[in-house]
Amino acid sequence: MFTLTPSHIIQYLYCPRFIYFEYVLQIPEYQEKDFKVNKGREVHAQKTQINKAYLRQKIGAIDKWIGSYLTNDSLRGEVDEVLLLDDDTMAPLDFKFAKYEGRIYDTYKTQLYCYAILIEHNFNKSVDKGFLVYTRSRNKLIEIPIKEAQKTKVSKAALAIQQIIGENTYPKATKFKKRCLNCTYRNICTK
Repeated sequence: MFTLTPSHIIQYLYCPRFIYFEYVLQIPEYQEKDFKVNKGREVHAQKTQINKAYLRQKIGAIDKWIGSYLTNDSLRGEVDEVLLLDDDTMAPLDFKFAKYEGRIYDTYKTQLYCYAILIEHNFNKSVDKGFLVYTRSRNKLIEIPIKEAQKTKVSKAALAIQQIIGENTYPKATKFKKRCLNCTYRNICTK
């Protein structure tokens, strides 16, 4: 058994076959060529060096851990910032190289749900919200509620991924066929 990243969970929730093609058949996606991915990584590196005290004060943060690499039995990931809040709960804060256009993508939320699980495991504190900072919208701050049902969904996805990889199981495709149009694996995926 190996640990999974938020990217694994996001890929599985988008389409379980993504996991099969990339991690069982080992056909790479070549995400490194994507401009936004590389730019996002660069922004993350910059943001860990910039003090955003005004954002943290607005949130009610009384302490912070920057660039925390966290693990548990099934997940691993590096959280941009782990915040201790004035109500004795904790929250992940994640910087996004994106503009806020009135919609929060499920991928962003899922990443926060994964981080919530990791923070609870490593710090033994409750996490009931997370925060996104949209760097291309003048650091717009968005609060995302995090419920137990969402953390449970992530945990179930992690188990399913372990089964796909561990047992070489070919899973059902997504039921959302529009997702297949731009999929890296559309030419080799059997319906």
